[in-house]
Amino acid sequence: MRILAFAEQREGQFKKAAFETAHAAAQLADKLSVGASALVIGKDVDKIAPELGKYGIKKVYVADDERLAYYSATSYAKILSDVVASSASDVVILSASAMGKDLGARVAAKLEAGIVADCIAISVSGGEIVATRPVYAGKAMVDVKIRSSKKVFTLRPNVFSPGNPTGQPAEAEKLSLNLQQSDFASRVIAVSTSKAGRPDLTEADIVVSGGRGLGAPENFKIVEEIADVLGAAVGASRAVVDAGWRPHGDQVGQTGKTVSPSLYVAVGISGAIQHLAGMSSSKYIVAINKDKEAPIFQIADYGIVGDAFEIIPELTVQLKKAIGKD
Repeated sequence: MRILAFAEQREGQFKKAAFETAHAAAQLADKLSVGASALVIGKDVDKIAPELGKYGIKKVYVADDERLAYYSATSYAKILSDVVASSASDVVILSASAMGKDLGARVAAKLEAGIVADCIAISVSGGEIVATRPVYAGKAMVDVKIRSSKKVFTLRPNVFSPGNPTGQPAEAEKLSLNLQQSDFASRVIAVSTSKAGRPDLTEADIVVSGGRGLGAPENFKIVEEIADVLGAAVGASRAVVDAGWRPHGDQVGQTGKTVSPSLYVAVGISGAIQHLAGMSSSKYIVAINKDKEAPIFQIADYGIVGDAFEIIPELTVQLKKAIGKD
């Protein structure tokens, strides 16, 4: 058995999720006494490939091509499937990011492999891999074993630790690619990025989210202000996004993004089950809501019953003083 981690990157820089999957693959390989390698796909990524050695990976396969600068579902899936075959890998580990969810499902279909998505833990029992994932919108956890010979796992971002980068640089092997135009049936034609300068929502260590309790889109400024003081990402409930107050990229929940920060602050969010599914794995949850019966308080570590328009501005002032930003 061999384990292959897919290391996600953007514009020649590894995403935090790449280190999480690399370290998880290395740890799993140690428990099974097998080898672990990684694959990075993109443009001008040969220079960053050895960095994965610091997270326990011994060998990195590099697919470097101008046409791979942006994610192409069809070409990336072909390359990953081919590397699984050529490296005799049996287990593929990806991040449960937007890219990882899409790519993992495609590769599993190509390999006729079983797949466990959105894992929050991976262990070994009796020589078999056991993955733990949430079900019923996070209300329960289930342990899953894959019976097929090929296995694919996607890991929830920010849940798995990348560990301490202390290893030696990995050996990088540049692949000889034979990509045809037909391999790019799916390709990116434009990229639009946020200019807010805030952390990526799925990778942020702190997330401050707002809901319909804020009353109007212009009132979101109090959420943005406290988020900027904390160096946090800004999220939103589905109700807010559906109302057109915030872009869909900000949505946290079952039909939005899943986040697992160290601190999640919910402002004016009642806590519908669909929203809880996207943030319940946060380490600490702080809820601020006028309704003391709001479901969000059932999972919150700290709750404040009161008016967000009084609490958040004052909290922002006090945080500025504490952090030294006033």
